[in-house]
Amino acid sequence: MKKLFAALLLLPLLPLTYSVATAQNAPQGNAATGKTLWDGNATACRNCHGTNGEGAFGPDLAGRGLSFTQFKKAVHEPWGVMPAFPQMNDQQLADMTAYFASLPKPAMVGKWRFETPANAPRGQAIALNMGCAQCHQPGFNGPRGNMGAVNGDFNYFAALVYDHTTEMPKHRQVLGAQGNQINMGNFLRTRMPESELREVYNWMRDDIGFRPFIQGNMTASGATYTLNVRNAGVEGRGIAAEGVTVRAVIPAGVTVVSATGAGYQGVKMEGGNTYAEWTLPRAAPKDAQTYTVTLSRAVNPQDNFRAEVRWRSPAPKSGPANDVVTINPPGAAG
Repeated sequence: MKKLFAALLLLPLLPLTYSVATAQNAPQGNAATGKTLWDGNATACRNCHGTNGEGAFGPDLAGRGLSFTQFKKAVHEPWGVMPAFPQMNDQQLADMTAYFASLPKPAMVGKWRFETPANAPRGQAIALNMGCAQCHQPGFNGPRGNMGAVNGDFNYFAALVYDHTTEMPKHRQVLGAQGNQINMGNFLRTRMPESELREVYNWMRDDIGFRPFIQGNMTASGATYTLNVRNAGVEGRGIAAEGVTVRAVIPAGVTVVSATGAGYQGVKMEGGNTYAEWTLPRAAPKDAQTYTVTLSRAVNPQDNFRAEVRWRSPAPKSGPANDVVTINPPGAAG
């Protein structure tokens, strides 16, 4: 009996001992470094928790007085629909904790980044209400492109959702992509049941369709811009793009001196904008094209010069085909 009584007395002390030990081992946080991490592309936390931590889909974090221990627990072992982010280390967590502490507590929690439309298809509604589309946006371009690159089945998609931190690097290797940057965490099956995830998958595949994995880059030499466009999907598995149109959006006051590349259609006007345009009947996985356009002068960031790639199919079952890949020149934002 005495041993049992002693054991019961110790039970409440165990979490406290863990918390104290964790707090004592916490790195010194740097608010400026935490802000850089928060604002950068290494995480997407602000999409759910607000641009300045004021809250949105997720709870507010600014000025709440969160300790390192509390924040680490919430990130590594979340209790809501938020996925777990085991890839975030103690120093990163300490820096972000310091950043939150430097912010004033908001007077009011912010709004969701994307609200759920009343007429949203079931799969899209789940994606929005479970937070997925708060990062991936209502059109789900990123997941649709990753699935289109390999024409992935449900099990492939589910692995990327439930075991993202281990499966996404494998997926990138399949695509021959460089680096193993992981932005998303691992969703729990108890919070995102397979039955609901399957509805998201079916909506992506059947209603709006997987996207061909079209990528591109642009280089500059004076006023000549070289545009490389390719279908980066896996040969023999990925989805082809049919009826491809490549356009370079020409700024006002700038003219096209010359252009090269198969399928060049010349300079066109549409909706008040001027384009240099190329067409391509089909872009299958691993197909690549190179185009150049020489302008009357070199452009600057204020000109908003860019290229856009669109395709006729695959396309949504209903509604407009809004899929577009935007390619910016060197030094341009996003």
